[in-house]
Amino acid sequence: AISGAVGTFANIEPYVEEHVAAKLGLKPEPVSTQVIPRDRHAMFFATLGVIASSVERLAVEIRHLQRTEVLEAEEYFSPGQKGSSAMPHKRNPVLTENLTGLARMVRSMALPAMEDVALWHERDISHSSVERMIGPDATVTLDFALARLTGVVDKLLVYPENMEKNLNKFRGLVHSQRVLLALTQAGLSREDAYRLVQRNAMKVWEHGADFLEELLADKDVTAALSEADIREKFDLGYHTKHVDTIFKRVFGEA
Repeated sequence: AISGAVGTFANIEPYVEEHVAAKLGLKPEPVSTQVIPRDRHAMFFATLGVIASSVERLAVEIRHLQRTEVLEAEEYFSPGQKGSSAMPHKRNPVLTENLTGLARMVRSMALPAMEDVALWHERDISHSSVERMIGPDATVTLDFALARLTGVVDKLLVYPENMEKNLNKFRGLVHSQRVLLALTQAGLSREDAYRLVQRNAMKVWEHGADFLEELLADKDVTAALSEADIREKFDLGYHTKHVDTIFKRVFGEA
């Protein structure tokens, strides 16, 4: 800051600060001492922490999708790559695990930045040693994490057939909400509709029954809904009809 040791412009006129800032394409800090208030810096590092958390959100989801019992997507696995030194069959999500750890490190640097805000008489330099460490570390680490995440997404392997297989494991239970709503729209109270759907769903959980067949065999359900109405509620396309709209919101028009 050019406002002087305590920010009163005792030795330099305010217009000098304005002139220098304009030449540098900057705006003068409204109130400063020998240092700019560190709340600006704290906000910067907090923002880095939020971005790192967004990186981790995607990384954790990919890790879950790569689990053996799910396997709906996974990191690219190059020929000859080793997944585990002990178990040759494994394909571990090493890159997204790494991203999870890096996100923790970036977030950890937001706290000392916030602790830098409170300086003695708003002008000590206890913040300096902190910023000399977290400044390069947080920015370089996040830059690396974003580059790595870009590569993971670019080469991500996606398995739609496993998605369908996983949905079918539940023998139609994923459609229970649509059946519930259809029954209420047919005139049943929500409590009665919930009871009818749940009692058939429990047969699937407990005995491995087929949800659609159980509903069709339930006279209380068929008294309210026709067979065609019930079967229509099992259309997966109903749940994906707005996917293109979501993609356009994120990526814009193709």
